[in-house]
Amino acid sequence: MKPRLPSKPDPLAEDRLPDRPVKGRGAVSNPTGRYEPTVRERVDDGWGLPPEEETRPDTRVIEDTSRTVIARNNSPDVGFDRSINPYRGCEHGCIYCFARPTHAFLGLSPGLDFETRILVKPDAAKLLEQELAKPGYRPAVIAMGTNTDPYQPLEKKLRITRSILEVLSKCNHPVGIVTKSALIQRDIDLLAPMAKLGLASATVSLTTLDPKLSRVMEPRAASPARRLETIRALSKAGIPTGVLVAPMIPALNDRELEKLLEAAAEAGARTAGYVLLRLPLEIKDLFEEWLEAHFPGRAKHILSLVRSMRDGKLYQAEFGLRMTGSGPYADLLAKRFRLAASRYGFTRRDWQFNTSLFRPPVPQGGQFRLL
Repeated sequence: MKPRLPSKPDPLAEDRLPDRPVKGRGAVSNPTGRYEPTVRERVDDGWGLPPEEETRPDTRVIEDTSRTVIARNNSPDVGFDRSINPYRGCEHGCIYCFARPTHAFLGLSPGLDFETRILVKPDAAKLLEQELAKPGYRPAVIAMGTNTDPYQPLEKKLRITRSILEVLSKCNHPVGIVTKSALIQRDIDLLAPMAKLGLASATVSLTTLDPKLSRVMEPRAASPARRLETIRALSKAGIPTGVLVAPMIPALNDRELEKLLEAAAEAGARTAGYVLLRLPLEIKDLFEEWLEAHFPGRAKHILSLVRSMRDGKLYQAEFGLRMTGSGPYADLLAKRFRLAASRYGFTRRDWQFNTSLFRPPVPQGGQFRLL
């Protein structure tokens, strides 16, 4: 079911947004979504741009009225078939986020709208209970953080992710979380007991060790130091914790690959993975615009290297290639990762999720199963 969107004109109109970096945001502009019947283009009328304080967009929360909360997939590139995304859109503002194009389905822009128009699922826990209670449901790990971050800034107040974990904990249902937020430490009281039963794991995304570069790439995400601290805290609590060095962007952060893995290993990460920069649909133009705004001297070189890893294009959608790319530069990156992962003792995974303990919830007004 399509979420209920505001009926009044959005004050974050394209003609109010300058094509220049916005403090605290990732995207430089707010282009029209690909499904819209018209395309807006800003022109200079000679009066100049409005003051910065009038054009800096605030976050706006929109209620998502979807009737289900578990999303299914059959992608061979990922190790799960179901996931939960409490939020659509993400305040972290990562310019490279491959979820940006999904905002176009909602009539919103994959640009600044994606960072400032956040759809939330306040009834997620209730919907989850209903789905887990269905007679035909069979447990398998539920992934969180595969599309947008379940611990983005709004979660501190709304606690939707927390409510979902409470349901999963009560039902002994396995969950795997990917995040770049230190807020996950708040829920160690739930995750640690689950981990002892083989029901929980965590993966922390670590993109750079340079705090200045991090602020440009991920303006509202936790600093690199805080992410390493989070890996330590999760590991110390007995939660199997991995690191995801993603995305690797040639000539921007790929030189840090080995140092990122070394730092994560020292912090207690047990597994590691990487993903090459992905630029599907609108992200290609958004990323190029972002490069020109922040790294004008390197933009052409970076894009040239991306094309060399994508068969002459900026993106490959084929399964098996979209995560790692192809060509000599991509092969070199893959080899560097394998050697570093071996050097720092990372394993593919030395533990298994346990699905045998699952106990379906009893919906309000329902009754327990006999078998």
